[in-house]
Amino acid sequence: MKLYSALAAWWPLLSPPAHYVEEADDLLPDLRAATGASRTLLELGSGGGSLAFHLQRHFALTLTDISEPMLAVSRAVNPECEHLCGDMRTLALGRQFDLVLIHDAIMYATDEDALRATLATAYRHCRPGGTVVVLPDCVRETFAPGASSGGEDGPDGRGLRYLEWSWDPDPDDTAFEVAYAVLLRDADGAVRAEFDRHRCGLFARATWLRLFAQEGLAARAHRSVGTRRVQGHAHRTARVNGCRPGSRIANASPPRKRSVVPALGSGTPPPATVPASPRAHARAMTARLRETDPAAVASTPAPRRSDRNR
Repeated sequence: MKLYSALAAWWPLLSPPAHYVEEADDLLPDLRAATGASRTLLELGSGGGSLAFHLQRHFALTLTDISEPMLAVSRAVNPECEHLCGDMRTLALGRQFDLVLIHDAIMYATDEDALRATLATAYRHCRPGGTVVVLPDCVRETFAPGASSGGEDGPDGRGLRYLEWSWDPDPDDTAFEVAYAVLLRDADGAVRAEFDRHRCGLFARATWLRLFAQEGLAARAHRSVGTRRVQGHAHRTARVNGCRPGSRIANASPPRKRSVVPALGSGTPPPATVPASPRAHARAMTARLRETDPAAVASTPAPRRSDRNR
């Protein structure tokens, strides 16, 4: 995927930290409440580090991603954080953390095996009594095809504008497509076009809950009005829930080794989580509107992907 490799240096103009202020504000109170005095946090698929930028003052962060170019971007944004290259499906650091966060990078798990492997990684790295937070952009029940656009200008004269278009060609599988058309303006004024296409995972709430349970994470569906999140604590509980407080909660199964709460249902607000990738931003906004006000979605243009890359 070009956005996370050849075009990674342009990430600050596609999904900069400034785009994550509101999301971080919504998420931080819950993250702090979940960890107490202990504050170590591992992010799987941290991408360009835009969300991490707002978390680093509150937690000792270890940021991991499969893309070295994206980690280079994050190191420039978060120089005091530990950065490690690794695949979220197989990462094995040999240590555990108070919090394990998976932002919208979870969207690159396009089949149950990949999703299960990623949840297993989160479980391995979460200390007993810790919390796992997962923030999918959407679930099968809330997905809506659409398009969005955005971009920023840099102080060096460079500029970027993009169009993001998502659709589901096969409602019977567990993935949907996202295409990007990106215009890049160099400092000398030269403009060129780049195209990229991503395949993202799309699972029903029931699938999320089943896979969490299979990984020893007692889960309950949670939905909220702003962001998505999955988290858990005590005995390594994890939750999958919507993003901001004030959402709904499905229900919870009793925790096994660790508990999990997927942010996919409705009920009450749970701990917050953070997203991570360019696509996530637009889709996140659409998912929020659909979950809280279906009528608004009908008359509102599709919206981001967050800061995360995979």
